[in-house]
Parts: sequence; C-alpha cells; structure tokens
Amino acid sequence: MASKKSKPAPKAAAAKAAASNSKAKDAPGFGPASADIERLAKLLEKTGLAELEYQEGTKRLRLSRGHSGGFAPMAMPAMTQAAAPATAAAPAAPAAAAADAVPDDAVTSPMVGTAYLSPEPGAPAFVRVGDKVKEGQTLLIVEAMKVMNPIRSPRSGTVGRIIVQNGAPVEYGEALIVLE
Repeated sequence: MASKKSKPAPKAAAAKAAASNSKAKDAPGFGPASADIERLAKLLEKTGLAELEYQEGTKRLRLSRGHSGGFAPMAMPAMTQAAAPATAAAPAAPAAAAADAVPDDAVTSPMVGTAYLSPEPGAPAFVRVGDKVKEGQTLLIVEAMKVMNPIRSPRSGTVGRIIVQNGAPVEYGEALIVLE
C-alpha cells in the first residue's frame, strides 16, 4: 500500500509534466512560459483589470496595461507639453485669488469628497445665498467613499456666498460657504 500513496494522481502528474515542458521550451528557470503569459494577458484584458501579478517561488511577473494601450513613458511627453501652458498662466492665478479672497471663518470641508448642494438630484438646495441659518443646520453634503456626510453650520448667520459648485470635488480644508 505504500506504493499507492507515493504515486501522484494521473491528472496532477500530466499537468506537472506539461508545465515543466512549457517552461523548458520558452523561458528556462524563469517561471511562466510565453503561452502562460499570453493567457494572463488575455485574462487581464477580459476582466478589465489594469494590473495582474503572478508569483512562483521567488520569481515574480507583473503585467499592467495603460488606458491608452501604450507604455507609460510614451505618455510622459504629452503631459509635459500640457503642463507648459499652465505654468504660463500661473502668475495670473494669484491676482484672481486675491480678488476672490475667502474669509478665514468660512465653512470648510472636513474631508476629501464630492460636494452636493441638495439632498438628491432635482431637489431644492439646502441653502441659498441670503438664507438665514441656525447652528447645526445642514448646509450641504460631502460624499466620501459612497457615504453622504452632512456639513452643518458651525454658527447662526446668513449665507453670504456659496463657493463650491454642485457636484464639484472638494479637498480637506477647502472653503465651501461663507456665513455672515
């Protein structure tokens, strides 16, 4: 009976032999054969994943694809060219920022997310310019990771200016609404 235990199952032995044959033909000592790499690439394409990693022992293979189907270094010159006009416009930005200076006591975003001025699409906004608000009243919502977070008024006052646009991305500490 000891001989039965030491014999590998026929399917496992055939799979192991096929794997070692394909490795020996295409990439000796590396890991996956080119046929295996092609299958992984097809899997990457079929699933829509941007990256796939395969590891066998200490050898590791990482497949990734860009949105354009090209290599990332090819996109670098285009990004550099696009950045040049923005640099030229940078001196005008401080002048515009000074004209639209935001008071230090503006209501700011406590998180990164997307700002919504109404509770649902098509519904009236929580507040409008000129509305009187009470402390704790909801001014808007910031969505972060599919969670709607109400932004409440820190004090009573009048809405002097709504800085953020509906559906706009906001950063932590970004001014949202000015209360007077």
